[in-house]
Amino acid sequence: MKKSIENLSGRKYTGGRIIPMRTRRKFEIDRYPNEAVIGSNIKVTRRVRGDNNKTALKTVEFANVSNPEEKKTTKSKILRVIENTAIRISKSNLKTRTGGSCQCSPDEEIKAKKTIKN
Repeated sequence: MKKSIENLSGRKYTGGRIIPMRTRRKFEIDRYPNEAVIGSNIKVTRRVRGDNNKTALKTVEFANVSNPEEKKTTKSKILRVIENTAIRISKSNLKTRTGGSCQCSPDEEIKAKKTIKN
């Protein structure tokens, strides 16, 4: 997953390729997001810039659940995940319109075409 901010690769105004004088540095390359799944606890430790470490959970079995009405926090076993509020956009619910077409199910695409014509 590469960043586009650095613009190391691109095109000249004539259409030819611009070949960069260097490659991307390690700190310029993004990582994919880490979304923990249900299972026994597995932690991954990465060395990051500045000789620091970041710890991420690959799988997790228990979670701290807070109840603001009773003002209590309990350690509970995760049975299933209904929703994750940290993930703002659900990829299954994401419907984007590109070039006049709709990237969604065929039924929704027919509905979208009808609304465009009206």
